[in-house]
Amino acid sequence: MPERTVSLDKSGPVARLTLRRPSVDAALLADLAYTCDAIEGDDSVRAVILAAGGEDFCRGWDESLLAAEGGPPADPFGCLAELPRPVVCALQGEALSAGLELALACDIRVASEDARLGLPETTLGLLPMGGGTQRLARLVGRGKALEMVLTGEPVDAQEALRIGLVSAAVPRERLAAEAEAVASRIAERGPIAVRFAKEAISRGLEMTLEQALRYETDLTIILQTTEDRAEGVRAFLEKRKPRFKGR
Repeated sequence: MPERTVSLDKSGPVARLTLRRPSVDAALLADLAYTCDAIEGDDSVRAVILAAGGEDFCRGWDESLLAAEGGPPADPFGCLAELPRPVVCALQGEALSAGLELALACDIRVASEDARLGLPETTLGLLPMGGGTQRLARLVGRGKALEMVLTGEPVDAQEALRIGLVSAAVPRERLAAEAEAVASRIAERGPIAVRFAKEAISRGLEMTLEQALRYETDLTIILQTTEDRAEGVRAFLEKRKPRFKGR
């Protein structure tokens, strides 16, 4: 049986996905979808870390996918974006093309100080093919996204931090610990509230402000009926740490 290109490990409420190949091919896309399905069906998982096992996070598309008729499938990393649990991405070294698009499908990105992030497709006469033109613009704004995509030039970790592409830039030896710390903090929060918050922001960005505010209110009303919400209020009044059950 071939070795998995994406490994899945769990430590308490945090699941860790590790990329085992330096580029994205059909096998990695299949394994990524499989592991996302496994996480979605596991109620004990409250946060996810996406990392890579090599020197680089991901150097882009494998030649086999670039040469295939039609190229990669539409929104190949949608399984990450649609996960109800927040996904923290740990980036080191090269995160180019499909590598950056993988990271953009996650909710929070932290980078090592040696990271380089970019969408160099135009230098090859191509268009970013994994959602990069859309997710990058929504994250850093139209102007910076146009600059990065049209020039094809990568940005370093400090520039990525400045434009909001990543939320932290740390020495490489601290990257895993930083991602773990962020995921652990999320995992301590109310899991239903966290899931609804991700949903409200992700879907709300596609709505008018009026529609999004209504959607936020609807989710708040649903949340009011949960045991976790009542536990959160009790814990606040009793000045103790809440014991959330995801119900």
